[in-house]
Amino acid sequence: VQLQASGGGLVQAGGSLRLSCAASGRTFSRYFMGWFRQAPGKEREFVATINWSGGSTYYADSVKGRFTISRDNAKNTVYLQMNSLKPEDTAVYYCAAGFLSGRAYSIVPTAYGYWGQGTLVTVSS
Repeated sequence: VQLQASGGGLVQAGGSLRLSCAASGRTFSRYFMGWFRQAPGKEREFVATINWSGGSTYYADSVKGRFTISRDNAKNTVYLQMNSLKPEDTAVYYCAAGFLSGRAYSIVPTAYGYWGQGTLVTVSS
């Protein structure tokens, strides 16, 4: 699976952005998907994850209620709708695809075998 993230940019605090992650291949629906982010000088952190069907999601506490992850298996695409953005949301955002037998999704980076190239989100105060 090859992943291509897009949609990042510069936005003022309180604004919104929607990130997209397009996947190649016909097995997209087999994978759970996740979004992670990495701010300058910090470690990569979990943001949100979604199971293969889109019926189950999980969010980091820092984004819960502001971000929404979704997927369209017909388009091989996963989305991250980000509302009420804060300066602390500034980071490079990565999408990832993973598969673990018996697991609907994961918040652990090592569970993901495929990663996109990242898209930069900058939130100004």
